[in-house]
Amino acid sequence: MGWIAAPVVFFVDYASNCLYMEEIEDSVTVRGYIQSTMETEKDPQCLLGLARRIGQVLARMHDEGLIHGDLTTSNTLLKRPLGQLNIVLIDFGLSFVSGLPEDKGVDLYVLEKAFFSTHPHTETVFEAVLKSYGTSSKKSGPVLKKLDEVLLRGRKRSMVG
Repeated sequence: MGWIAAPVVFFVDYASNCLYMEEIEDSVTVRGYIQSTMETEKDPQCLLGLARRIGQVLARMHDEGLIHGDLTTSNTLLKRPLGQLNIVLIDFGLSFVSGLPEDKGVDLYVLEKAFFSTHPHTETVFEAVLKSYGTSSKKSGPVLKKLDEVLLRGRKRSMVG
């Protein structure tokens, strides 16, 4: 199936409640990468390759039953050389295992909310993430349907107050 890049946990010290993990050296957050690219290029089209790669990584993660719980562009790193689009997911503190389309849909919803609040004028980029997710995941149909339902619930909630 492939693997999902994440920092390696070297040691857990239960006495001091400390985790000793791999440092992902020479990387940038996807958030920073998108912001700097939009400042210099002014065109979201140059981010579509990155969007497709993110969709593939999330599809693989969800197909394995892993829910991140806090998907944002700040919890997604891009290793250098940046052109190779090596994605590393970090901060699995809210993660859990589930096969439910609802949980996967909510995961994508969290990312969408974070994406649009952090990266204005990048709607086409997030659409490319979802399209890539849909073509890369064997289980995407029910998940994307649930995402639509969750989006509808979120809009109703913001209208009601």
